[in-house]
Amino acid sequence: MANDSQLRAGEIKDVLLTEIERYEEDLQAEEIGEVLEVRDGIARIYGLTKAMASEMLEITEAETGETVTALALNLEEDNIGAVVMGEWTGLHAGDAVRRTGRVLDIEVGAGYLGRVVDPLGNPQDGGGPIEGIEGSRQIDIVAPGIVKRQPVGEPLQTGLKAIDSMIPIGRGQRELIIGDRGTGKTAVAVDTIINQKDAGVICVYCAIGQRAGKVRNVVETLREHGAMEYTIIVTANASDPAPMQYIAPYAATALAEHFMWQGKHTLVVYDDLSKQAQAYRQLSLVLRRPPGREAYPGDVFYLHSRLLERSAKLSDAEGGGSLTALPIVETQGGDVSAYIPTNVISITDGQIFLIADLFYSGVRPAVNVGISVSRVGGAAQVKAMKSVAGSLRLDLANFRELEAFAQFGSDLDPASQRQLARGARTVELLKQPQYEPMAVENQIAVIYAVTNGYLDAVDVEQVRQWERGFHEVMSAKHQHVLDQLRESGVLTDELAAELVSGIEAYNEAFAAEHEPAASVPG
Repeated sequence: MANDSQLRAGEIKDVLLTEIERYEEDLQAEEIGEVLEVRDGIARIYGLTKAMASEMLEITEAETGETVTALALNLEEDNIGAVVMGEWTGLHAGDAVRRTGRVLDIEVGAGYLGRVVDPLGNPQDGGGPIEGIEGSRQIDIVAPGIVKRQPVGEPLQTGLKAIDSMIPIGRGQRELIIGDRGTGKTAVAVDTIINQKDAGVICVYCAIGQRAGKVRNVVETLREHGAMEYTIIVTANASDPAPMQYIAPYAATALAEHFMWQGKHTLVVYDDLSKQAQAYRQLSLVLRRPPGREAYPGDVFYLHSRLLERSAKLSDAEGGGSLTALPIVETQGGDVSAYIPTNVISITDGQIFLIADLFYSGVRPAVNVGISVSRVGGAAQVKAMKSVAGSLRLDLANFRELEAFAQFGSDLDPASQRQLARGARTVELLKQPQYEPMAVENQIAVIYAVTNGYLDAVDVEQVRQWERGFHEVMSAKHQHVLDQLRESGVLTDELAAELVSGIEAYNEAFAAEHEPAASVPG
């Protein structure tokens, strides 16, 4: 018995010695900081010497044990200035802070289509958790390089006659929508989203600092027109903290980039970047960064350039996807020379300038053709549209100049009177009701009619009525002309001849129907 017990003891000893030799302790060192102070959504943190710029930090509330995410923005010598992403009023000095080792990111995937989310990807529409997640993307990344891009060469149709004809937008372009408050900037963007219904373009509408009621109206409008099924709404409302408004456009871009790198076409609307700049100014001032012009920090230009540079038309080797950006900027009193408007104008590939005078006189969309421009989209414009609308911008500019001159009551020569008459009919034809985007082939047909003088005999008050009837006649009797225009994008001599015969036949019928009204002297 004694020998047996000694034997067992010896075996146990050998096993223990072997295990001791093999034992290696995995040392886990965790850097834990603490909150020095919290105010206005900014936490000063001490003790995290290895934190990275833009790293996500987790602050644990001492009283409740709940964690709040913060974003490290200022890395100073003895502390970190971090913006709290969410409710900060429950945080106190002394709360523990831990590093996460990752920069701010958002989950991405097709499950977001049709949903309303905040900049962190949390649902805001009461529709339950997001399903169909396909991974995650960093919110703020470096834009694709030159080699990965190709020139803009495909049109992105807005469905608005005034824009598609004179200020065309291409896929991968950055086109600024700028104007005073209440001039229809959001309406232009929403019409463009509605017009992508059968174009295979995935849209992201990013609302920054807007009233929750306005965002709700946009959601309901898109849903009513069947556009929510291919649209994602990212919203940081006016009541949300400044950090959420600051990161909202980057989050929206990350959601769109996921589809772009799959070879799909995407459209992102930033509504609007003036409010993002104001949120960033608020953060910067509380972080004690030196203020510059209009109290904005010196890097406010970089804020928007690194965002808008992510818009691209990828090369065929990278899948050929595209991300088109429609940033919106609000001006004060039509002043496009203010700090933020000039910054964004210099970054983008053109601007659509909406003015209050036109808007309140009933010209909607209220596009000022004189200073609106597209620096890229002309290369992507449909050839048929380019051929019929080539002189439209110049004709309208001349009309506005002549109209101002004619107000003095001086006698005009017959040529100038004809130019005024045609200009008035052109302006009337370019008016368009909200949420009624028009197919490009229909646009080409009516613009061909007005630029070639086929509406000169129609009263200005009857132009809109003429247009409605003309579309009905074209779809009923000349649908093949519209089909060929849509498929080929070229207005051949044969198509032009058939279009002219259709216009002339319709003009005769229209004149006969409205003869009494037309015969009344004006």
